[in-house]
Amino acid sequence: MPVATLLPFTATPNRKSVSPTSFRLTEKFILLLVFSAFITLCFGAIFFLPDSSKLLSGVFFRSAPAESDPRPGTDGDFAGAGATGRDEKILAKIRKDHEKALLEAKDTLQKRAEEIKQDIKSEKEKVARDGQGRGGGGKDDTLPEIEYVRPPGATGHEPSDPDTKEKRAKIKEMMQFSWDNNKRYAWGSYELRPVSKQGHSSNLFGSLKGATIVDALDTLYIMEMYDEFEAATEWVEKNLDFNMNAEISVFEVNIRFVGGLLSAYYLSGKEVFRRKAIELGEKLLPAFKTPTGIPWALLNLKSGIGRNWPWASGGSSILAEYGTLHLEFMHLSRLSGKPVFAEKVMNIRKVLNRLDKPQGLYPNYLNPNSGQWGQHHVSVGGLGDSFYEYLLKAWLMSDKRDEEGKKLYYDALKAIETNLIRKSSGGLTYIAEWKGGLLEHKMGHLTCFAGGMIALGADGAPDDKTGHQMELAAEIARTCHESYARTNLKLGPEAFRFDGGVEAIATRQNEKYFILRPEVIETYMYMWRFTHDPKYRQWGWEAVQALEQHCRVEGGYSGVRDVYASSPSHDDVQQSFYLAETLKYLYLLFSDDDHLSFEHWVFNTEAHPLPVIKRESADRSNQL
Repeated sequence: MPVATLLPFTATPNRKSVSPTSFRLTEKFILLLVFSAFITLCFGAIFFLPDSSKLLSGVFFRSAPAESDPRPGTDGDFAGAGATGRDEKILAKIRKDHEKALLEAKDTLQKRAEEIKQDIKSEKEKVARDGQGRGGGGKDDTLPEIEYVRPPGATGHEPSDPDTKEKRAKIKEMMQFSWDNNKRYAWGSYELRPVSKQGHSSNLFGSLKGATIVDALDTLYIMEMYDEFEAATEWVEKNLDFNMNAEISVFEVNIRFVGGLLSAYYLSGKEVFRRKAIELGEKLLPAFKTPTGIPWALLNLKSGIGRNWPWASGGSSILAEYGTLHLEFMHLSRLSGKPVFAEKVMNIRKVLNRLDKPQGLYPNYLNPNSGQWGQHHVSVGGLGDSFYEYLLKAWLMSDKRDEEGKKLYYDALKAIETNLIRKSSGGLTYIAEWKGGLLEHKMGHLTCFAGGMIALGADGAPDDKTGHQMELAAEIARTCHESYARTNLKLGPEAFRFDGGVEAIATRQNEKYFILRPEVIETYMYMWRFTHDPKYRQWGWEAVQALEQHCRVEGGYSGVRDVYASSPSHDDVQQSFYLAETLKYLYLLFSDDDHLSFEHWVFNTEAHPLPVIKRESADRSNQL
């Protein structure tokens, strides 16, 4: 039996801080005995002191004078008589509550340990159900009222071309197959193991459940799989819980969970997604409690204690992690009416603006305590990639009002082109990695997103460089396609090199795997939208055929360990981003341009679409 239900003075049902799990069992009984002794002592003193009712009214109920009858014509004697009557009623209630508490304590002490544990578990489940009931269907009075208006293009229409329509339908079937198997074998788990047909967990999320469900919400809606979307919504309402003692990756939870919930809200208008996104965003805020405000990479959701990856350059934060919060946090401020989210990410810019950039480049590591760079390693792939993406998209999402974001992006792109972009002897353009001034001629699969990013930003390029940037984007897309075409399975390796006489080929065994990544497909989608060159749809369809032939297994889709092998060896993981990104980008590649058009939507780095904050909409938000 929780302490809160045993003590009469703690019956405060509206206080959010009261929790049935605040104390361990032994602490509850110690507190109960001390409190009971104190109450007994107080009653002994009260009953043997003169005029005890006045003592009660003067000490325990000092607010009684404020309750005097305000009506005209009442005198002091009348009011005093009324007060005495009230005091006697209060005293009687205290006696009754005290006796009830002692009886409950006696009853509890007579129970076996197993019965006590079951009582505690039942109380916890009741509180959880009550909280979910309030969160799932009720109105949260702490959030501002917002008039929901669905942005244009949330769903599309069937393509007019029969071949395109057929291919689009095939991709939807792939999503259906992935989703059905996840529901059958791993419902509520982090991800699916499609070969062994069971759930899969990851230390990126601690004990946080449902990554695939939340990551796939918007894909289900976009593909008009509404029955599946409703089932996922019900799971979120009843089971998505952030109140746990779990250490999570701030970056991964932000892009997958916060991004997925925000996108689901903007597409469907369901209030549960707004509430859950804001609740989780508030859970992430303690990560920013560092001397500089640069957030920790890892955070315990219960204690609020953060730390960085032990391998990251002397305890540094990582550019792609702390630099990939801006889009989601700006929307959290907009939907919650709380500027703290926007303030946290704008402070990151202030810290970066104060630092010197080697050759205009941003190193991958930054110490959150000293505010100084760690090792001077620079990458547009892993550890750096989405930082640059979010500079551009912050400008676009602001309806092109964030001039600082725009300048930071184009300045960074200029430095990247000068220092990192090279062309092989065979004519392939690639983006190398920079380590203390020396280039490593390697390009990761993650880096292949850059073709789409550069194409997306080409229209706003300074000094009439739009054409040049579109050509650069097309060259990167071609290089990434070659990394697929030069393998036996026609799927791209994790990284490929341009040295030792090889081009766009992985030379190390630990770089030959493919884990259903989306970046190459992402660039095809952007290039199709901007050029309508049919080769991008053709390349995308080649990827579909390779996925079907080599990654589809009886229980879903699996990554493969070696794309140069004659037959696939499956890694037995269906990544959540396969449903969130790879299949979504393929579906949009074969959809009309007005389906999630770039005029109204910006994709976060997990492919969750967030609406452009139009000028008039921003003005309304500022009035909240």
